[in-house]
Amino acid sequence: GWSLDLFLRELATLYQAYTEGAESPLPQLQIQYADFASWQRNWLKDEKVASLLDYWVKQLEGAPPALDLPTDHSRPASRSYNGAKQSLMLPQSLTDELKRLSREQGVTLFMVLAAALKVVLYRYSGQQDIVIGTPSANRNQAEIEELIGFFVNTLVLRTDFSGSPTFRALLGKIRETVIDACTHQDLPFEKLVEELQPERDASRTPLFQVMLVQQKQLMAELEFAGVCFRPLEVDTTTAKFDLTLNFAEADQELRLTLEYSTDLFEAATARRMLGHLQTLLESAVANPEQHISELPLLTNDEQQQLLSEWNATARDYPAECVHSMFEKQVDLTPDSVAIVFGNDH
Repeated sequence: GWSLDLFLRELATLYQAYTEGAESPLPQLQIQYADFASWQRNWLKDEKVASLLDYWVKQLEGAPPALDLPTDHSRPASRSYNGAKQSLMLPQSLTDELKRLSREQGVTLFMVLAAALKVVLYRYSGQQDIVIGTPSANRNQAEIEELIGFFVNTLVLRTDFSGSPTFRALLGKIRETVIDACTHQDLPFEKLVEELQPERDASRTPLFQVMLVQQKQLMAELEFAGVCFRPLEVDTTTAKFDLTLNFAEADQELRLTLEYSTDLFEAATARRMLGHLQTLLESAVANPEQHISELPLLTNDEQQQLLSEWNATARDYPAECVHSMFEKQVDLTPDSVAIVFGNDH
């Protein structure tokens, strides 16, 4: 994304200059991408790498090998990388509230989305140790800011959910985790995997299976010298992880895009995940003092279905049939079992 923005700006500058018969106004680059690659290889032999490795090894010590989410299909023995996407545009009012909460808590919008995504994963899986990945631009040197090339590195973000903290307290934990990760972002992800040597599983990616990605603001139409560029949606049929949540701001609204493995999830499940994320965000900004175990997930439509359609079905279900389902587990009268069935499920 960073390189694409650079490319389009340089293309516009060059095209405008050449149509006017002028020379290229672009300054000469101080270094090329190959220079960075050479520097990085030499840097990896430095003593500083040992301290970075030490941080990450301690940070990920005892981390769970996998995030066990409920899936629509059994996990295949080997990933096919088949995938699809579902998108959701958050309303401007909610986007504004999320920005307000970010300012009040001294965190970034990324940290708020990371906290919300992790709460959803915590609620889905029941696991208290949640690990996700995120890409870092890794352009922390002035010389490479204007250089086209792939500098991205992958960071691992781990959060302990024990004790069911409030959403406000969780934001503080996420903030500390993200800042520490960015401070130690120079260690290449593949070097970390090589050092940790996690047990390899062809059905899962190592260290984490869910990624959160913050994209730059979606590009609008670009016009220069009689030429108009505009972005086009490209449907991809691949998924690098079980789930990847991308978010970007466009016209004062946040667009969430969930890339999911079709080996594991159906489209309806992906849409429901996005709906649960929106519901949780709405509740969190309204009252960040709520404990994460209390934050609602169900959308209005799901609540209506639960209260009316499913509840009516439970009431109409023959009591003797309900009793036959439970008679091996509990010894209650048919009416009592019917009441339990209706209220709890």
